[in-house]
Amino acid sequence: MSDKPHHRKPAAFKLDAPRVVLMDAEEDAAHPARGKIRITPQADPAQLPVVIDEPAVPVRKGFGWGGVFWTALGGLVVLGLGLGISNLVEDLFNRSASLGYIGLVFAVLAVLALVVIIAREALSLARLETIEKLHARANAVLLSDNRKDSDAIVRDLLKVAHDNPKLARARAALEEHGRDIIDGADMIRLAERELMTPLDQEARRLVSSAAQRVSIVTAVSPGAVIDMLFVFAAALRLVRQLALLYGGRPGTLGMIRLMRHVVAHLALTGGMAASDSLIQQMLGHGITAKLSAKLGEGLLNGLLTARLGLAAIDVTRPLPFAALPRPMLSDLAKDLLKRVGGSDETKG
Repeated sequence: MSDKPHHRKPAAFKLDAPRVVLMDAEEDAAHPARGKIRITPQADPAQLPVVIDEPAVPVRKGFGWGGVFWTALGGLVVLGLGLGISNLVEDLFNRSASLGYIGLVFAVLAVLALVVIIAREALSLARLETIEKLHARANAVLLSDNRKDSDAIVRDLLKVAHDNPKLARARAALEEHGRDIIDGADMIRLAERELMTPLDQEARRLVSSAAQRVSIVTAVSPGAVIDMLFVFAAALRLVRQLALLYGGRPGTLGMIRLMRHVVAHLALTGGMAASDSLIQQMLGHGITAKLSAKLGEGLLNGLLTARLGLAAIDVTRPLPFAALPRPMLSDLAKDLLKRVGGSDETKG
């Protein structure tokens, strides 16, 4: 008895013939009807759902009592400081007119500096909010394919990228080829390819460099406290660099907000769990046999820093990943392993 499967010879037939039977992909194909021709229609690619990224920043629902508390507390502190400064200036005038005027000048300079700082923080928060809204609006256009909305997004995106001299050629190319695009989703993808390509390359370099720096420094540092301080400082520096790269200008409050969003994004996407599984997979392939315990700890810190950087890219990037590939932790881990492995060989 031959085990060769029976191959039917090619034949032509009409779709409306009685022998032709249309069947769903879910139906069992193990027992087709005898004498029947089974056809499974394929889905039209144009009608398939568009894959949209998860929101980089989780949507907050409900009334923000925490914000009310901190605002009220900040107001009380400012009033207390103002009252204290006023009493101090009055006491200085009671002692000497010259001391009073010196104290008044210092008070005016302090108030002026505070106003400037508050204005800069407000502008920074407004710019970060603009980038977050651009991300959400671009996701909506990828679903709706609205051409007018895409034009508005591109105009706002060009305003954000106007200060970056590295994007001058990309801005010119986008304005030149944008007139030939009909669909709104294609316009968003064109804007992503033209404007985000050089920024994504630089972002990948920043994340890779930060991960390598953390892995090497924590591998040679003498204490755990120094490791924690350095990793924390490197994470803050990396998030700030990525925000500046993609058009944000975070101040102190902006950095606090960005770090909250990055940590929330990691929790939302299960990023730490993915990092742990990747680390266990790599360490399970004999990496621990080649690296010392201290270098293995440095590798772990570097991978966690890289995952934090990837989450920061998702949060600070004004457009979702639709036309360009998302940077993967596995790619960064390969570069990190080469660097750490080379350091280990040099040390040995």
